[in-house]
Amino acid sequence: MSSLASQSRPLPEGGSVLPITRWGTPVMHRELADVTVFDDELRTLVADMVATMYAARGVGLAANQVGVDLKVFVFDCPDDDNNTVTGVVCNPVLTLPEGKERHLEEEDEGCLSLPGAFTGCARPDVAHVTGQDENGEPVEFHGTGLLARCLQHETDHLFGTVFGDRVPERARKKLYKQHQELAENYPGDWPVTVLVDDDVIER
Repeated sequence: MSSLASQSRPLPEGGSVLPITRWGTPVMHRELADVTVFDDELRTLVADMVATMYAARGVGLAANQVGVDLKVFVFDCPDDDNNTVTGVVCNPVLTLPEGKERHLEEEDEGCLSLPGAFTGCARPDVAHVTGQDENGEPVEFHGTGLLARCLQHETDHLFGTVFGDRVPERARKKLYKQHQELAENYPGDWPVTVLVDDDVIER
């Protein structure tokens, strides 16, 4: 296994910020289509997803979070040693530890598609993902800490699972209540602000 720092792949720049799709929209709750064509249209989508992720101050974003039915996500996230890892993953295959190697870690989790709401969600503390980048080249990422959670969270999205599906019903109800109470802070299509050279521009 290569070092985590060497795994990091540069993210494309120059994309446009897109509206973020909310939970409850059908594309958020079904398995997405495999990426089979690696062309300029896909690369534009990826650049737009990166711009949207940064504007929303997220650490990851899946294609259905911008309304697109394709198995691709982008991320920029630190691991347990505070190494920041960035990358693009199409058609991810997620591998999690089993048996004695499996250790669950419960931490607060949120989602850009349900802004303002957080609750504890137990996940394995290590995750391994393989797939392809936006050019069709093979990629492989090994995550610990927040990065492990991010890789699991984003892969889940591509198979129609939101993290609310992984928590007990009581926690899920509390999650929706939190979001409803704070919804007025996120009017219309979200994000409602974009950071440009540290200046906040209203959308």
